[in-house]
Amino acid sequence: MSAPVPAGFFSYLENFGEVESLPNLGEGFYKFEKPDWFSIKGFAGDTTVEVRFKKEVMDLTVNFLYLLFSSYREGSVDLPVLKQREEAVGKRVREHLYGHD
Repeated sequence: MSAPVPAGFFSYLENFGEVESLPNLGEGFYKFEKPDWFSIKGFAGDTTVEVRFKKEVMDLTVNFLYLLFSSYREGSVDLPVLKQREEAVGKRVREHLYGHD
């Protein structure tokens, strides 16, 4: 990433999944989990984070991940629009993984 990840980014991610602060791994270490989609781990203030995708649906979820990062970085967070996009992608993920919505 071109700029350090602020701690506020992990608070923002709470709108889309579960965020956990893990101070025993280091001050400012966070873990985000969006089951069946992807997880993000990293330190607030670093320019890198680790992202792990669920392989079977990576092609469906990678653009949503980019949207989360770019919306936050550009300050153009529109939660209703992002939640609507999340629901549309979620429907496709459930259909792909479970054969139904």
